[in-house]
Amino acid sequence: MTNITLSIEKTLNIISKSDIEHYKLQAEKYINVLHDGSGKGNDFLGWLNLPSTISEQEIAAMEKTAERLRKQCEIVVIIGIGGSYLGAKAIIEALSNSFNWLQTKRKNPIIVFAGQNISEDYLFELQTLLQDKKFGIVCISKSGTTTEPALAFRLLKKQLENQQGKAAGKDLIVCITDKSRGALRTLTTQEGYDTYVIEDNIGGRFSVLSPVGLLPIAIAGFNIRELIKGAICMQNACGKDIPFEQNIAAQYAAIRNALYQKGKKIEILVNFQPKLHYMAEWWKQLYGESEGKEHKGIFPASVDFTTDLHSMGQWIQDGERTIFETVISVNKPNANVIFPKTDDNLDGLNFLAGKRVDEINKMAELGTMLAHVDGGVPNIKIEMPELNEFYLGELIYFFEKSCGISGYILEVNPFDQPGVEAYKKNMFALLEKPGYEDATKAIKQRL
Repeated sequence: MTNITLSIEKTLNIISKSDIEHYKLQAEKYINVLHDGSGKGNDFLGWLNLPSTISEQEIAAMEKTAERLRKQCEIVVIIGIGGSYLGAKAIIEALSNSFNWLQTKRKNPIIVFAGQNISEDYLFELQTLLQDKKFGIVCISKSGTTTEPALAFRLLKKQLENQQGKAAGKDLIVCITDKSRGALRTLTTQEGYDTYVIEDNIGGRFSVLSPVGLLPIAIAGFNIRELIKGAICMQNACGKDIPFEQNIAAQYAAIRNALYQKGKKIEILVNFQPKLHYMAEWWKQLYGESEGKEHKGIFPASVDFTTDLHSMGQWIQDGERTIFETVISVNKPNANVIFPKTDDNLDGLNFLAGKRVDEINKMAELGTMLAHVDGGVPNIKIEMPELNEFYLGELIYFFEKSCGISGYILEVNPFDQPGVEAYKKNMFALLEKPGYEDATKAIKQRL
């Protein structure tokens, strides 16, 4: 099979050959740092060789669990937040029929998500949906005490037991958590739930190719073996000994940092395939949480074209020149829709008659990229041969590997997230959580 490819030609009006050479040397340096484990956050490098080291036994176990839930459940709720749900949602959305939730006949359960917000309306509506339905739960949390998923799990576990009996939990609840400690591990042991491990050396945003992402994807009915196979292919293609000129992960890391130093502070991930919307959401967490530190970092944003050309297109074309675009282009669609001819031609579109809709979309893509480059917005292009498990596995690993290199070029620790704790401390103080009495007193004085 061919691989995804990277094109950087439409950045060369902004960055020079000497810029590329400088960041090439940086990328080569830090890819070695990644592989020898000498950089910051080196205790969170479990993702680096994960695709090629996940065992056949674990894959088979996940497939067996997924098959059991598919047979027994109309709906499966995936509970998690951040990296504990975004990767799975990205792959499932990319591979699913856009109107799957409306179909009355389906081989696989509907996959819904919870624990990614604290909206009472969302949880009420979800609980209403689940009434009189046979549903299962996959709860993903390393500690079991993260507020959003813990809150959702308590509510939905109680509902499942009320509707189907407490004993049903052993078949219908699966937990993905720490190997030996934490509240969810304790509960899992007490209740005898089926369980999978989040390894200590894999952070949430790098966990898609672990059971965190693989089990929900398998439950949705997709081929996790092909996903892993694609990731292994990219792991080999972006390895330590692959020259920079062939290593697209190193190239992407180098080019985006070169653009950053030229004042391009915002990267917009663009797709012309709406199925990739949640891939962009996963990518935003991956890069935002990895690089946004020490008052540094490229701000990750995203748009769905052509839809957002009618809302954000003006700003991108003519707004402040602090942006660059990375376009994910899918070469081959899975469908074949031919645009028809009409006798009256009232809409003036007969010139498109006989063309595939994808050809029209591709010309919109090309025309947009040219317009934006002419407007001073450099473009990086990632081409995927088609949208399937194999190439999505490649894309996931490509972004992960490049993120590690890019964060080190930026001279931050790409694998921690100290800033996300600030809001939690304030929230717990405002809710008067035990142990936060001093913080509660201090924060009330500020209000």
